[in-house]
Amino acid sequence: MRAEGLLSVILPKDRDPRFVTIRRGGTLADSDHELLALWAASCAEHVLDRFESARPEDPRPRQAIEQARAWARGEIKMSQARTAGGHAMAAARDLSGAARHAAFAAGQAAVVAHVAAHELGAAAYAIKAERAAASEGEDSAGRLECRWQRDQLPERNDICWSVFDC
Repeated sequence: MRAEGLLSVILPKDRDPRFVTIRRGGTLADSDHELLALWAASCAEHVLDRFESARPEDPRPRQAIEQARAWARGEIKMSQARTAGGHAMAAARDLSGAARHAAFAAGQAAVVAHVAAHELGAAAYAIKAERAAASEGEDSAGRLECRWQRDQLPERNDICWSVFDC
């Protein structure tokens, strides 16, 4: 699946066992799950200014990114991160375009604690945010964001490399 195709469907219906933790019958180690959460937080933070420029007084997406990182460090429970993700997505409710997609990216990053595959949602929404913010006729914004994201992937974890073809 290409990054471009990911934009219409954020998460597939069938779970990839690489994104299911060992505790739930998959193959994903806790340490890799945490790395994916940190990567998703970085992807969301990279476009966070798209939201904050529209709603500087609303801290929910930034807090969701912080909660994703706190979960990865073992400082909070999964349910706390998941709740923060819901609040970030609620911040997007009456927005459109880049600001909306950036808030969704932050929300998806926080819910990686619950379901690791949401890291793909964080990345895809970040790409959507950059594409929505691009000038008319500028087709490279999504590809540039995708390449940036790939550069941020932890070397130890190659799970996502096959998903994004920039």
